Amino acid sequence: MRAEFINPFLASLINVLNTMASMPMTPQKPRLKKDEIARGDVSGLIGMIGPKTKGSMSITFEQELALEIMQRMLGERPAGINEDVTDMVGEITNMVTGGAKRTLAESGYDFDMATPAVVSGKGHTITHKCDNAIILMPFDSAYGKAYIEICFD
Repeated sequence: MRAEFINPFLASLINVLNTMASMPMTPQKPRLKKDEIARGDVSGLIGMIGPKTKGSMSITFEQELALEIMQRMLGERPAGINEDVTDMVGEITNMVTGGAKRTLAESGYDFDMATPAVVSGKGHTITHKCDNAIILMPFDSAYGKAYIEICFD
């Protein structure tokens, strides 16, 4: 998988969380993911398809980070992951994908986005519908980790 596909998603996540939640995120070293188990507690997964490519992207947040983002974006902090938190994760997934879509369109890669699915719970799974490798990109923050997974055919 080429960096020009991955970098727009990484930059978009950093931009969205800085803009919407004043939450700095520090990217860590990417690696290949070899299983379907999420590394955090709540994930948004979105499929993308276009004339030149198809794939999927997910964003997973550890609970404490998701709750802190909720507090900063909406001024409320639930005791745990609930429907409001999963709605927020779905919206963040949409915003990150939309930002990456704009950047990729400038390079000639246009695609349509599906509606994100959100899954939560310890040890939940994320299934990407593509045959290529899944790239896992961890991010650190003062409140926990986030992970982007990207897979394109």
